Amino acid sequence: MQTSAHQQNASVVMAVTGRLDAVTTTEFDQDCAQYSSEKLILDLSGLEYVSSAGLRGILSVAKKMKAAGGSLSLCGLSGLVLEVFTVSGFDNFLPIFEDIEKACAGNA
Repeated sequence: MQTSAHQQNASVVMAVTGRLDAVTTTEFDQDCAQYSSEKLILDLSGLEYVSSAGLRGILSVAKKMKAAGGSLSLCGLSGLVLEVFTVSGFDNFLPIFEDIEKACAGNA
């Protein structure tokens, strides 16, 4: 798993690529921690796989961000990754957008 972040409008966009699983979740949490009080958009278009540990990691980040006054949105989900988020019900409590532009507009 790799992450890279940049500022876009009033949000921080973090691209997450590779696999988000039990091995990479701690690193993911650390990468997100520096943006806990920001409007963070996770661009998951490069995410190839997410496990239940990865889902727990995203949930943990969302809770920490909310407590710190930030917010978390997701975008770019497709294929199996989108199916995992939908089947697990994450789409019911986390904003999921088609792409970065729509996520930024939703966070304005």
